[in-house]
Amino acid sequence: MSVTDLLRQSPDREEFQDDKNVKKRYRYWRLRIFYSMYIGYAFYYFTRKSFTFAMPAMIEQLGFTKADLGILGSILSITYGASKFLSGVVSDKSNPRFFMAIGLIMTGVVNIFFGFSSTLLFFSLFWGLNGFFQGWGWPPCARLLTHWYAQSERGRWWGVWNTSHNVGGAIIPLLAAFAASRFGWQWAMFAPGIICIGVGFFLMNRLRDTPASLGLPPIEKYKSETAKTETDEVPEDEEKLSAKQILFDYVLKNKYIWLLALSYFFVYVIRTGINDWTQLFLFETKGLRAFAAAGVVCTFEIGGFFGSLAAGWLSDKLFRGRRGPINILFCFGALFAIAGIWFAPQNTRFVGSILMFMMGFFIFGPQMLIGVAAAELSHKNAAGTATGFIGWIAYVGAACAGYPLGKVAHEWGWSGFFIILAACAIISFCLLIPLWSIKTHPKLAGTTK
Repeated sequence: MSVTDLLRQSPDREEFQDDKNVKKRYRYWRLRIFYSMYIGYAFYYFTRKSFTFAMPAMIEQLGFTKADLGILGSILSITYGASKFLSGVVSDKSNPRFFMAIGLIMTGVVNIFFGFSSTLLFFSLFWGLNGFFQGWGWPPCARLLTHWYAQSERGRWWGVWNTSHNVGGAIIPLLAAFAASRFGWQWAMFAPGIICIGVGFFLMNRLRDTPASLGLPPIEKYKSETAKTETDEVPEDEEKLSAKQILFDYVLKNKYIWLLALSYFFVYVIRTGINDWTQLFLFETKGLRAFAAAGVVCTFEIGGFFGSLAAGWLSDKLFRGRRGPINILFCFGALFAIAGIWFAPQNTRFVGSILMFMMGFFIFGPQMLIGVAAAELSHKNAAGTATGFIGWIAYVGAACAGYPLGKVAHEWGWSGFFIILAACAIISFCLLIPLWSIKTHPKLAGTTK
């Protein structure tokens, strides 16, 4: 069987008519697919962040400069962002079971090849390839979350799944740092690579395609969410929507997707800027030693964990599936968190930790829910393309948080740095306001309310 055969969508099976059997199968497969996605995406972070913990030893042993290694970080952001978009288009016409698994296996392979390299040319080649295959993780998850979990509950499911970022990001430092300290920097690449190859085969065994491929009804029918709207006029199965329709009609010509993408750009400038530069800021201006500053920054991920859960739950329960209000309110909260970090008093590790927790809480809310909104404001069968597209724009923002934001901090000081972050929060807030009352795309529903 070729790779092309593996990636082809699973055919629909005849639908089961026994309600009891349908309920039992749905309960089983929803849980199985969810924990598999969660584990798989957490391990994508293993091979994405592995290089970070090999950097000190690479500088010491190979003589690279920070600028040399900074090139690799930029290469990853560029290739990952582009791949997120391209793989989103492909994944909407592919089987997520194998698409996600093959991507994870290949990131493991290129991490291993990276560890065997010794020149900047080959490091750049393999880290660029890593970015390309990293982009295979998000779109199939968006597709599965859209097909297996209904809109009334999707915010909570997506919010819990989004914490896999934080779990993977919290575990990889322990694994990579231990491996590098015991066996050399190469093992900071080898160990995650070997593990992720194994987890890739685990995903092949655990994941499946859409409910229809298992003889189950659409999630809206199962959850009794089908309403008498224009949805009935829209083709539901993937075979009736061409890749061109998906890309142009429901993504590139969709004004809501553009608003979400632009707001995502600025959210990612904030997220990446805080994550990459705050430790240095605390060390240089707040009187904290390097280790203490690193401890403060760790609370950013903890806040993100709870922010994702809260944003998903609130958008489902308080706003009945509307993602706009929470995105707007959380961006407003992020503005105050930015100001708090900027003006925090000296030598206040406790206060700094609280502020970084708040920063993570408020920024990971829209980081997660903007993706949910993109899936819901395009088309059910365009979820991978829509989230891939806005993800590409987001990582352009992440790249801007590297050298450009560092240049601002160098030329204008930390005040300039935080003014830029505050401006990003305000712009995101303004871009999201038109989406306050929008729940689904008007073309897919009789009302925008």
